Amino acid sequence: MPGLARKLLVFAAVDGLVLQPLAQKGQRPAPAVKIAYNDNNIGPAVKDGVEAQTQGDDRCFEAFGVVGLLNVSKSSFLISITRRQQVAQIQGRPVYVITEVSYTPLASWKEASASIEHTRKSLQTGTVDSHELDDRDTDDEGIAFGSGSDDVDDDGEPPAVINPTIPGHKRTSSVAEDVISKKGTYGLFAKEWFSNRGWTANQRRNLGMTSSESEINKTQGSEAGGSPAVVEDREEAEKAKVLTDKGKESSDVAGALLPKLLRSTRLYFGTSRSFYFSYDYDLTRSFLNHDTSNSDLPLYKRADPLFFWNRHITQPFIDAGQTTLVLPLLQGFVGQRTFEMDTDPPSIVGLEGVEKSSVEMVDLSPRMSEDTPIPKSDGTSGIFRGRSKSPRRRDTMKSFSLTLISRRSVKRAGLRYLRRGVDDYGHTANSVETEQVLSDVDWKPSSKIHSFVQIRGSIPVFFSQSPYSFKPIPQIQHSTETNYEAFSKHFENLSERYGRVQVASLVEKHGPEAIVGEQFEKFATRINEVGGVRGSTIGFEWFDFHSACRGMKFENVSLLMDNLGAVLDNYGYTVWVDGVQQTKQSGVLRANCMDCLDRTNVVQNYIGKRALEQQLNDEGIDLSLQLDQTTQWFNMLWADNGDAVSKQYASTAAMKGDFTRTRKRDYKGAITDMGLSISRFYSGIVNDFFSQAAIDFLLGNVTAVVFEDFETSLMSRDPAVSMQKMRQQAIEACQRLVVADEQEELIGGWTLLTPQVPNTIKSTPFEEAILLLTDSGLYCCRFDWNMEKVSSFERVSLEHILGIKYGTYITSTLSASQSDEERNVGFVITYRAGKNDISRVNTRSMSIVARLDVDLFAAETAGGAPGAPGAATSSVPSGLAALLGRPQTPADRVLALKALPAPSTATEANESRINEREQVKGICSEIERMILLGQVTEVGSERKPLLEAGDVISLNEARKSTGLLEQLGHSFKKLIWA
Repeated sequence: MPGLARKLLVFAAVDGLVLQPLAQKGQRPAPAVKIAYNDNNIGPAVKDGVEAQTQGDDRCFEAFGVVGLLNVSKSSFLISITRRQQVAQIQGRPVYVITEVSYTPLASWKEASASIEHTRKSLQTGTVDSHELDDRDTDDEGIAFGSGSDDVDDDGEPPAVINPTIPGHKRTSSVAEDVISKKGTYGLFAKEWFSNRGWTANQRRNLGMTSSESEINKTQGSEAGGSPAVVEDREEAEKAKVLTDKGKESSDVAGALLPKLLRSTRLYFGTSRSFYFSYDYDLTRSFLNHDTSNSDLPLYKRADPLFFWNRHITQPFIDAGQTTLVLPLLQGFVGQRTFEMDTDPPSIVGLEGVEKSSVEMVDLSPRMSEDTPIPKSDGTSGIFRGRSKSPRRRDTMKSFSLTLISRRSVKRAGLRYLRRGVDDYGHTANSVETEQVLSDVDWKPSSKIHSFVQIRGSIPVFFSQSPYSFKPIPQIQHSTETNYEAFSKHFENLSERYGRVQVASLVEKHGPEAIVGEQFEKFATRINEVGGVRGSTIGFEWFDFHSACRGMKFENVSLLMDNLGAVLDNYGYTVWVDGVQQTKQSGVLRANCMDCLDRTNVVQNYIGKRALEQQLNDEGIDLSLQLDQTTQWFNMLWADNGDAVSKQYASTAAMKGDFTRTRKRDYKGAITDMGLSISRFYSGIVNDFFSQAAIDFLLGNVTAVVFEDFETSLMSRDPAVSMQKMRQQAIEACQRLVVADEQEELIGGWTLLTPQVPNTIKSTPFEEAILLLTDSGLYCCRFDWNMEKVSSFERVSLEHILGIKYGTYITSTLSASQSDEERNVGFVITYRAGKNDISRVNTRSMSIVARLDVDLFAAETAGGAPGAPGAATSSVPSGLAALLGRPQTPADRVLALKALPAPSTATEANESRINEREQVKGICSEIERMILLGQVTEVGSERKPLLEAGDVISLNEARKSTGLLEQLGHSFKKLIWA
């Protein structure tokens, strides 16, 4: 069975895109694969046709693997890896980070050929742009590797470029000029993101990230010259524009947002340097959960689904049986450092006259000494004459390799304020497993492999925070029981995977953060009172990091270690020798703060250092507990890990990075953190909304409908929260609470949209309400979805209903989805209030208020007034009528309801669901049926029909009522967010 394709040629055939894997050493090349242009059918390519295309068409480029197939709207793209950089080697198997990807359209031969030619030019210009080299290959430098090598002799080789005689492209304008001149295409606030240079060295230093030129010695360059492709943004934007013309003409929202999605995908998989892979080693599984029994299976079958990030977009290749192209990707961080220690350190005499042993950690970077040959500018070599300052290497020195791997979970994945807390299945936001591996440099089978795992994740309760504040107050959502159920599922999942669990909660005990911290502690106590999880109690330690470390005294984290030391010693760590697991870590430390970034990284760094000391003791080496410059490499490795995790969740480097690196905290670090806070705030309110929709789409959590939701509201909802389940629970809760008469029989319940102001047809915003139909009445319940309680309800007797009108119900024309007459459907019930009709408002006690008072309160709350446009025709008594107190004629009232839009989540979309018009017609017919059943008619007389088809608000009426300021406001928001 052929292994994974390590290199492949991508070229355009007449009827499809051909992927030709290149031969590995000692193996025959895997058969070529063709992706058809029209239907994206994946299958083997005809051998003769492939050879003819290769000989007759030189327009192709070389890729290092396939990320997946992106299908959106009517367009499809192949995402392939064009640049990579080796960052580590584990058991002799190289590990790479993706530094650049390309996407090739699958619309036609013409478009595919043009894109391939563009990619080839980018590869050529990237190999000669030395300035780009300096700025791009600094994130993962300073890594010393063992003697392991790849089976394919491709390390250090640039990607093959067919027909290299084509002259290099000369850039006629800078990226900044392109962005300024094309604000409409690129977006006003996307300058730094759309630059293919990514984060430059100066930007990294300003954000507190490692500048490897000054802090880490460079030992490993990037493949293909170490530089990404220099992307001609103008050509790329025009190419995407051509591909989406048809989508725009057909009002295809996903197609209209396609250029932005492609740029986000390129940034996400490529220039962000967040995705790692190995052709031979399963990065998704730690040594703790390593399974050697399935080593003969393909890599994608061995991969842990929890950390398999491109599973959804590689599924077409899996379904077609082309598994040689399925390369699992891991998001997170992989870093490696090699160091030496003295196994028999010399004895020194301390100030007290007592002999002490010293441990010397030696930097393995090359040093210049006497007679060291150095290159000259003319190509010859000279001799460096000087006195060597490097210490003589002792025979008792032993080399070790320390590897740090962070694995970000695909569950509840996303960005800072858009993914908080827990979901219905117990998965938490920003869930990351971090493994620290100590090994022999050469990974000899007889040598011990020490592995220590710790995790981080958001507080496992339902809560949210607004992105429009620097210090937003957490808002607890849902009922106590719903939160506890998700909390229990979370720790069930952790216990099944890791065994016992010790929590280290770092949030504040006073102030806004205490709201969720207290809930966390209360649930931990509750679950322990009933026996814990799987027979083990959950350890809970609440360490107020900000209070304990006030005054920048972060060294006080050692107080937490004093409390947790015995627990961690009891958990131990995993040890492998000769491919056999000798010992297994029996528990895991779960650390969290609010974001699980800055404070969490400082604490995990301390815990990792403690684990390293124990592992070295197991090797017979005593490491001094004093923190000094000799362990700076360890701090730098953890700081880089913190920066990587932080960029993936909050779009900036981690705060407190200066302390993690140097163990010192001063005002400069505080100023840097202030800048990071501002950057996070900016990203949270500008960039994150679309990025979150793109992440959910790439993971397969949502369908393309999510882009319609984004265009309408410029936001995207959380697909992990089952709205169908919540709505069903809301219907049941409303039935229990508002139907007071036990004799009333429930006929049906539905979740619909209704104007926030009662007795109106058009008023913004709309809110979800519960409509209950019984055999004698109709209940419209307004529901508090956060607290899972009824906030108010209105009951209308069926005998008082005068008529029902259903049809097109358009309330806004700002977006294509809002203007669709087939999807914007609703109905209006006209009735005359009677003595049995009631309205109740939940004000911590169920109090009956006058119907008029309810209307006035709702109108004032919404900023409107009774009688405003869209209100019912009845008016409030005023003037002389109010003074004389004449009885008013019973006014006709309206109850307007609108069908919910189509679901965007993948789970809901797969379920059978009738369209909006059929749903509305069915509800109206059921209401009419119950009304007619209760009517008494004389013999021979005909019943007057109640149901009428017609527009509630037509498209033309909606266009007329959409004001200029409303249009300008939406356009301005779209300029910023979309």
